[in-house]
Amino acid sequence: MFKKIIKGGNRKPSKSDSNSASQYGFSQTGDRNSGAVFTPDVVVNHASRGATGPTAQHGGAAAPVTAQPSGNIEPLPSFRDVSTADQQNLFLRKLQICCFQFDFSDTLKSAREKEIKRQNLAELVEYIQSGSGKINERCQEEMIRMIAVNIFRCLPPGSHENTGQDSVDPEEEEMYLDPSWPHLQLVYELLLRYVVSSDTDTKVAKRYIDHWFVLKLLDLFDSEDLREREYLKTILHRIYGKFMVHRPFIRKAINNIFYRFIYETERYNGIAELLEILGSIVNGFALPMKEEHKLFLVRALIPLHKPKPIAAYHQQLSYCITQFVEKDYKLADTVIRGLLKYWPVTNCQKEVLFLGELEEVLEATQAAEFQRCMVSLFRQIARCLNSPHFQVAELSLFFWNNEHIVSLIAQNRAVILPIIYEALERNIGNHWNQAVHGLSVNVRKMFMEMDVELYQECQRQYEDIKASAQELKVQRELTWKRLADAAAQRGYNTITLQDE
Repeated sequence: MFKKIIKGGNRKPSKSDSNSASQYGFSQTGDRNSGAVFTPDVVVNHASRGATGPTAQHGGAAAPVTAQPSGNIEPLPSFRDVSTADQQNLFLRKLQICCFQFDFSDTLKSAREKEIKRQNLAELVEYIQSGSGKINERCQEEMIRMIAVNIFRCLPPGSHENTGQDSVDPEEEEMYLDPSWPHLQLVYELLLRYVVSSDTDTKVAKRYIDHWFVLKLLDLFDSEDLREREYLKTILHRIYGKFMVHRPFIRKAINNIFYRFIYETERYNGIAELLEILGSIVNGFALPMKEEHKLFLVRALIPLHKPKPIAAYHQQLSYCITQFVEKDYKLADTVIRGLLKYWPVTNCQKEVLFLGELEEVLEATQAAEFQRCMVSLFRQIARCLNSPHFQVAELSLFFWNNEHIVSLIAQNRAVILPIIYEALERNIGNHWNQAVHGLSVNVRKMFMEMDVELYQECQRQYEDIKASAQELKVQRELTWKRLADAAAQRGYNTITLQDE
């Protein structure tokens, strides 16, 4: 195959080639030393950044790459200037011109040709959007081929690869802007209009928007350009809604991206956008929920709490998790235990995120599921209550401002109050933040109003524990004193040991 490509690339141009070139709107009078040739038959495999190995082929053949033309591209007439019978042929000619690719790193290079391509893309978008004429199957095939040529490309190196930094705060990082976006945006708009058009027959379109095409779209979610990811999010969502045959495959492919992100790279730019798509998908799940969806929750969504860059996508992740619990309240115990499993030990910023998500989950939790996990849950909340980070302690105390959570706590106060009583007393006595101190007093008062006898019992037990600790401290000091006296009697130098 490689020899055929080389041989084909070196052959002399025939008359048919020249006729074909003039048909598609450019002449052969360009610079022969430019190094760019018109090679419609040459095909290569595209791979996005980070992909390894050969890329899957589309419809039995890889997507073609058309080089920058050696001649001058000539403008084509608009659709309004030709008859209805000639519009399909003009559509194909415009697609051919739009297959040519240019170097956008230099804005002055091929400026005229770039503008002609941009105008043709804009006219194609307008033609599809207007619905003035239903394009035939061949036009659809060539259009998807042109879209693949333009958008399925190697993504530039990530910012961390250029700077060598392990982690960069997304808010501090400069937004990457793809220089070819004026053309890419029109290509994405064309694809979007084609997918959402009422004239698009899914039985025909699924031949070209197939599994290969979907996988390549998912690869592009790693783009650093936020504008591109927004278009991809909208298009993939529309494909999921319109092409029912692709739905299981899309869910599985997104799963695989999450697995690679969680357990291998912890680097992927489009996690938030993919989770946003999944949020609407989960919202549409029918009940009773399939086992496949529950496994997705346990194996993919809950472990997404583990990676360090969770702040970049936590809002979307929290929405997906909450949707699962609202759909099936029996999943609340699974979700809460999952959060406790991945609870951060030293990262206070992540703890703040976890506490906010936990409150949303508890709002959708019923009494039976709450009782299954309340002991381990409030042991963790007790630790958060005594956190020196005031936001962590404050958010933990805010749980008592939520009526539903307070009602769950009130029903199970005999178990919960003994767990957190000591933490409340420590805050009241020692916490440096005045707001945390005041909230702790309010929570203690709330428990006193719920059950005075229980509160007094917890207070008595706490005093007994303090007395036992003080007695143990006195005994320890006496023991050290006796050892010191014995050493002094035998002539050894005494060392004063103070118990903290």
